[in-house]
Amino acid sequence: MSEMNMALTGRTLGALLYYPPLSAQNAGLLTALAAPAWEREWPVGGGVKDAAALIRQGLAAPWHDALEETFQNLFIGPYALPAPPWGSVYLDKESVLFGESTVALRRWLAQEGIASLRQDGEPEDHIGLLLMLAAWLAENNESVLDALLEQHILPWSGRYLELLEQGTEHPFYRGLARLASLTLEDWRQRRDLQWLKRELWR
Repeated sequence: MSEMNMALTGRTLGALLYYPPLSAQNAGLLTALAAPAWEREWPVGGGVKDAAALIRQGLAAPWHDALEETFQNLFIGPYALPAPPWGSVYLDKESVLFGESTVALRRWLAQEGIASLRQDGEPEDHIGLLLMLAAWLAENNESVLDALLEQHILPWSGRYLELLEQGTEHPFYRGLARLASLTLEDWRQRRDLQWLKRELWR
C-alpha cells in the first residue's frame, strides 16, 4: 500500500472513529460511504465487501436515525463503554486513562517533535487520533510511521476493534470496526511490521 493510500484510509477511519457521525468533519464521508461500490476502490484485499454492506445498511433508514445516539453510547457515555477507544485501557494493568502507555506515547511524540494530539484534555491514545496521526505521518514523516504503528497502535487496536464490533447492534459501527480491522491488518502485512506482544487487560 502506498503512503498516499495509507493517508486516505487512515484519515477516513480516524475521523469516523473520533468525530460524531453527523459532524461537519464526517458529512462528506458519510455521503461517500452511502454510495454503491466504493469498496472497489478501498485499497485493501478481501473482506471489504461485507464491511461495506454493513456500513451502507447503517446509513439507511431506520438505522440512520440512531447514528448519533449510538456514537454517544460507544465513545462518550454516560454509561460504561463496551469498547473504550483509548490504548491505556488495554495496555495498563489498572485499565485507566492516562496510564503508563499514554505517558510513553506522549514521550515518543515529544522525542519525534510531533505536536500534542490532545484535544480538550482527552488522552492522546484515542484510536481515532492515532489513525489520523498515522495518515499525517504517511504524508509528512513516513520514517517514523512504522514506530507509531508497532509501538502505539497495533499492540491493542485489534482487541479494541473486536470489542467495538461485538459491543453494538448498529450495522454502521459493526462495519466500521470490521473495515478498520481489515485495513490495519493490510498495513501490517504490506509493511512487514513486527511488535512485542503485550498483555492486554481488557
